[in-house]
Amino acid sequence: MPKKSIKPSTYIYPSPVMLISSQGKDGKPNIATISWGGVLCSDPPIVGISVRPTRHSNRLIKEAMEFVLNIPSEKRLKETDYCGSVSGRDIDKFSEAGFTAGNTERVKAPLIKECPINLECKVKQILNLGSHDLFIAEVVAAHVDEEILEGDRISMDRLSPISYCPVVQEYRSMGEMIGSYGFSKKGK
Repeated sequence: MPKKSIKPSTYIYPSPVMLISSQGKDGKPNIATISWGGVLCSDPPIVGISVRPTRHSNRLIKEAMEFVLNIPSEKRLKETDYCGSVSGRDIDKFSEAGFTAGNTERVKAPLIKECPINLECKVKQILNLGSHDLFIAEVVAAHVDEEILEGDRISMDRLSPISYCPVVQEYRSMGEMIGSYGFSKKGK
C-alpha cells in the first residue's frame, strides 16, 4: 500500500478520556476533561497528564502539586464532554455536571464518585513542552468501584472506558477483546 506524507500531528488513536479533579489554594474543586495522558512507569506507579498553561486546572494543579485522575465510563459521556467544554473559572463543574465530590486519602483534591476508577496523584515534575505542560505524578492511592471487578482484575466490559480520537474530535467506545498478552506465543 503506498504511503502519503501528511502534516505532523498527534495521530495516536485512540487516547484515553480522563477527568482530572484538582483544588487550588482557594479550596474550590474543579474538573477538567483531558485526553493527553497515560502511564509513564509501573514501579513506582507514575502517570503523566498534559494540560495547557492557559487552562484553569493547570494553575490549580501547580498550586497544590496534586490531582485525582478519574476514569469515567460511557454512561457519563455527556457530563464528561461538558466538563471539557466550559471553564471552571466561570462555573462549579461538580454542581453543573451533576458529579459528586468524594473524600480522598492522600491528596486534598476530591475524587469523582461517579467515576469507577480514581487515582490520587502527587506531582513529581512539570515539563513545559510547548502548547502543554506535562505533569509527571506518582499514584499514591487508588480506588475502584467493586462492581467493575472480576476477582482482583478490572473488567473492561464493566468499566466501559471512553476513548477520544483527537484529530477528528470523536469519542469512541472500546470494542471486544481480540487477544490477551502473550497470545502469539501460545499459538492462539
